[in-house]
Amino acid sequence: MFGHLLDLVLPPRCPGCGATVAGQGRFCAPCWSRLRLLAPPWCAGCNLPFAFDRGPDALCGACLADPPDHAGIRAAVAYGEVARTVALRLKYGGRPFYAATMAALMVRHVPPGATLLVPVPLHRRRLWSRGYNQAGLIAAALARRARLPVTMHALERHRATPPLRDRSARERRATVAGAFRVTPHGREVVRGASLVLVDDVYTSGATAAACVQVLRAAGAASVTILAWARVIEGPSD
Repeated sequence: MFGHLLDLVLPPRCPGCGATVAGQGRFCAPCWSRLRLLAPPWCAGCNLPFAFDRGPDALCGACLADPPDHAGIRAAVAYGEVARTVALRLKYGGRPFYAATMAALMVRHVPPGATLLVPVPLHRRRLWSRGYNQAGLIAAALARRARLPVTMHALERHRATPPLRDRSARERRATVAGAFRVTPHGREVVRGASLVLVDDVYTSGATAAACVQVLRAAGAASVTILAWARVIEGPSD
């Protein structure tokens, strides 16, 4: 009843363009058609989409050359104009309710056997200035849908880092090296767990890799990376 009353006072808007839609969190038809939903066939190691089905155990060239420490990089959609707009509105536009919109499309990629959700943390200064951690909001919404526990305090960004945009992949890795650590609470809950590391956008993977490294060092059985959007140049041949 409260939801219906809210819709009368504040008509639901498309997260991508702001057009009036039938319900909260729904996309209008044009924005929905511009979202590229990610799904198999993809690399068994990093979930990079393939142009054709190579079989369930097929690996891309990068995973064959250097097997990853993570258990996959999953994302609801490919990074594009609509996906970017939703992420930016959540992150900077004061629309925390968009986290539930993202989680609704991400939940299908939660791996079987996952036991705990962990969001990528913000440094405390950025958290104070923004007021919330967008990855934490997504993880909380995802936990409700997947019926999994979530911890906001297992991982911390103890060293502030500058924005990574406009930096090369090597510069990104150097910038975040040593920026994360597992907390005392984290060491209690991470050991032996099958973790899902939650973030809004997966770009070069530098931040996620730094988080995976310390989580695995703390005894996590596996770490799957799950994001709202993933930057993909195109399907692998």
